Amino acid sequence: MQVQTVPTTPIEGQKPGTSGLRKKVAVFQGAGYLENFVQSVFDALDGFAGQTLVVGGDGRFHNDVAIQKILKMAAANGFGRVLVGRAGLLSTPAASCVIRKHRAYGGLILSASHNPGGPDGDFGIKYNIANGGPAPEAVTEAIFARTRTISRYLTLDVPDLDLSRLGLAMIGQTRIEVIDPIADYLELMQRLFDFDRIRELIGSGFRLRFDAMSAVTGPYAHAIFEQTLGAASGSVINGTPLPDFGGHHPDPNPVHAAELMAIMTGADAPDFGAASDGDGDRNLIVGPGLFVTPSDSLAILTANAHLAPGYQDGVAGVARSMPTSRAADRVAEALGVGLYETPTGWKFFGNLLDAGLATLCGEESAGTGSSHVREKDGIWAVLLWLNILAVRRQSVVEIVHGHWAKYGRHYYSRHDYEGIELGAADALTSHLRGVVDTLRGQRFGDYRVEQADDFRYLDPVDGSQSARQGIRIQFEGGARIVMRLSGTGTEGATLRLYLEQPEPDPGRHGLDVQTVLAPLAAIADQIAGIRQRTGRTEPSVIT
Repeated sequence: MQVQTVPTTPIEGQKPGTSGLRKKVAVFQGAGYLENFVQSVFDALDGFAGQTLVVGGDGRFHNDVAIQKILKMAAANGFGRVLVGRAGLLSTPAASCVIRKHRAYGGLILSASHNPGGPDGDFGIKYNIANGGPAPEAVTEAIFARTRTISRYLTLDVPDLDLSRLGLAMIGQTRIEVIDPIADYLELMQRLFDFDRIRELIGSGFRLRFDAMSAVTGPYAHAIFEQTLGAASGSVINGTPLPDFGGHHPDPNPVHAAELMAIMTGADAPDFGAASDGDGDRNLIVGPGLFVTPSDSLAILTANAHLAPGYQDGVAGVARSMPTSRAADRVAEALGVGLYETPTGWKFFGNLLDAGLATLCGEESAGTGSSHVREKDGIWAVLLWLNILAVRRQSVVEIVHGHWAKYGRHYYSRHDYEGIELGAADALTSHLRGVVDTLRGQRFGDYRVEQADDFRYLDPVDGSQSARQGIRIQFEGGARIVMRLSGTGTEGATLRLYLEQPEPDPGRHGLDVQTVLAPLAAIADQIAGIRQRTGRTEPSVIT
């Protein structure tokens, strides 16, 4: 069987970000686009001959076609074994689990996370290293450099494999093993959590509803919540992965998980509601009539993690992305453990987890995880919540309100301005960077700026630095405004505005969130000129 060397030319715009490479499906369908990127990944790596590669994705449109190409290229480039999820499916946290358990060299994960799918939707791919986490900047920069000089890719001209059945096949000298995408992950979850106690809680009449959003966590949720833990049939909704996610946006927030939110605010709401996103690494937690913000969820999980067997000795520390509210900071301070503030992007947590400095970590964008893998993990977060509920035997509302009473409430919201013209977004960012050093000491009504900067991160493990990670404006009393551009979209730019107002008084914990934060939103517009510079009179999405 002859390795084919296919001539090709560099394709512009292939720089992978913190979440890998994301483009419209039509771009990935272009001649040589996927192949150039995959070959650039292989060319940027060293010493993988005969090693194991893990491949899988979220099942979105083009997933099946892309995986067949990757399998042939992996064989042509000399990998000895490829583990691929049945039907090409592997949630992102499950892929991390498989990489770590089977000591793989690395893995290629096909997903655009929470972005829409379908022929007109988005597609994505990223490379994860041997620890199961996203490739660090040194690797992604090497990949990008190679995409600019690539002149050929390697493949084998063989028929596509049947990935619908478990088993072994060969492509050239490479073993292709089609694996159960759930088995290794379920085994890990059973080691971390008290399944017997959760099963007992559910058996007592406790009702849950999990919305898989027609994405990859559907099979995991059916297997874990219904078949293993005994939740009633129908507890999992939208549980069949669809290439277009049923036409919905698989982003687990109150706006896009409207079906779940309607159930949880209805007259006969279940005791617990949750959702996960396109590739299974994000989560939404809801109690009857109460949305638990991801920032609050991270803080509550940190305060209660010791109730689960896998964390019974407590946590070494907690890490959060810079825009995430400081609710977790209060818990870390009370526990006497380290608190680490990182740039947005899960790879920044990897060094902290590997070094044992942090046990739990999370982002305001609904990603929460721990040292069990090197990705955020939606199902894991749901199971930890269920374990806590099973031990404490309190409702979600009681646990949240009790947490606020002990640590104070952090009113918090994110305002997204999506699809901003790139020139306008760059101009706004340049303006902010030009004025940020002048803000300290300025007063805006009742708010006086205590500190303002463009966040720079110094990694405490390897000493690497990441500059220009977002504008932070902190006021006396603890209120904060954060502004940054997001790279997770595929059209235009998204300005994310984060607003935070701590409130220690329990008598003021029941106020309307947006009303409390309205003065901060007005100050942000005054400083940044959002309306003037973008033409937007209101955010696209508020969460």
